[in-house]
Amino acid sequence: IVTLYGVFTNHYSTNGPSRCLLLELLDISVSELLLHSSNQGCSMWMIQHCARDVLEALAFLHHKGYVHADLKPRNILWSAEEECFKLIDFGLSFKEGNQDVKYIQTDGYRAPEAELQNCLAQAGLQSETECTSAVDLWSLGIVLLEMFSGMKLKHTVQSQEWKTNSSAIIDRIFASEGVVNSAIPAYHLRDLIKSMLHCDQGKRASAEKALCSPFFSIPFAPHIEDLVMLPTPVLRLLNVLSDASLQCEEEYEDILEDIREECQKYGPVVSLLIPKENPGKGQVFVEYANAGDSKAAQKMLTGKIFDGKFVVATFYPLSAYKRGYLYQNLL
Repeated sequence: IVTLYGVFTNHYSTNGPSRCLLLELLDISVSELLLHSSNQGCSMWMIQHCARDVLEALAFLHHKGYVHADLKPRNILWSAEEECFKLIDFGLSFKEGNQDVKYIQTDGYRAPEAELQNCLAQAGLQSETECTSAVDLWSLGIVLLEMFSGMKLKHTVQSQEWKTNSSAIIDRIFASEGVVNSAIPAYHLRDLIKSMLHCDQGKRASAEKALCSPFFSIPFAPHIEDLVMLPTPVLRLLNVLSDASLQCEEEYEDILEDIREECQKYGPVVSLLIPKENPGKGQVFVEYANAGDSKAAQKMLTGKIFDGKFVVATFYPLSAYKRGYLYQNLL
């Protein structure tokens, strides 16, 4: 969940004094990631990462009795410093059983019971069914389905066919020829999404129960696109060293020093690693003190010529780097 650093009053606003929230600065949103996926869908690693992070946030919120009530791709942002997806924008949130906002959720991510409540409120009527934390699970189910398919599903979920048999539409999306994911993980994800998209909110999986899905037990490796899009404090440089450079100790040490000197231009380097053997053979891993420095370095080093070769700079999961886990083959 996004961190609140403080609250202050702006006395110079044109509309008079206004209360302001000072929040942590986050990075790319799931909405932007969907734009970059070019209708191909996100990787299973990214979907799993996002699903787990958001479900953990929801489990905490719901345990405290709060409903987010506006979960959508634009309200899920990546934290480069903490390497996780975070929830933002609690403007429509309410305490369960004490809803103080009439209209909740955004078109396309709105649960059936919220749709009914909003329609009745517009007509000046009261709904007999209260909206609960289950509305957040519905929204997340749609978000994950969009991440998998690479398509915006607003018109699909508003269609009569969806209302009649949403399960068949989900099956069709997962059976699509354009979807290139291995069968078993995809089926686990499909079942997880279906558990969140029951029209009956009473049958919808809770965040806590959804976290027990077998989908989360499958280890996935990030694609190279993921490591370009999601900043972390660790930079990974490709196409820098040749096998000959790795074998000659003197040349290896000289290159190590050159790389360290170049990388320190963008911020303090905490550690630098160049494995001589697989996994990660010849790749350069540079750990910075913070993600801001690694982002500056990635921007400046990408495409730079080093020893006659064009450098490719991506980010790398700090958690994996700290464990000494180096992905050898990235798609």
